[in-house]
Amino acid sequence: MINRRNLLFLAFGTTFGFLLSRAGATSPAIISELLLFEDLRLLWVIATAVALGAALTWLAWRFGWRALNTGEPISIQHKPFKRGLIVGAVLFGLGWAGTGVCPGTALAMIGEGKWFALWVGAGILVGSGAGSWINHRLERG
Repeated sequence: MINRRNLLFLAFGTTFGFLLSRAGATSPAIISELLLFEDLRLLWVIATAVALGAALTWLAWRFGWRALNTGEPISIQHKPFKRGLIVGAVLFGLGWAGTGVCPGTALAMIGEGKWFALWVGAGILVGSGAGSWINHRLERG
């Protein structure tokens, strides 16, 4: 059943995907140019997103904003470093460099009708599963 909250998330995701598309973040050519330091305009989009996220995080902390679903104060939990993060980071980087597609924009690309992004989505699932499996193996010793 579709409720108001799910419709809000759908609207937010659709708007976010549209903005990613307009910024050029769904273009493998523009992403490759960014990674090769040939065209840094997408870097400014990323920097703006980071600055906005940092400002909103600070405002949430400063004014004690509360989560809508639980009513608890919003807080950021620090997670300990795990060796498996290195493996995951390498898989992430190899997948991004090998496809020219930022994993965060794969859904927006599919929404644009770029069907090759389905392979990227499959790679994200396989890479996430492999990273998780390796992490569990490392934790066990």
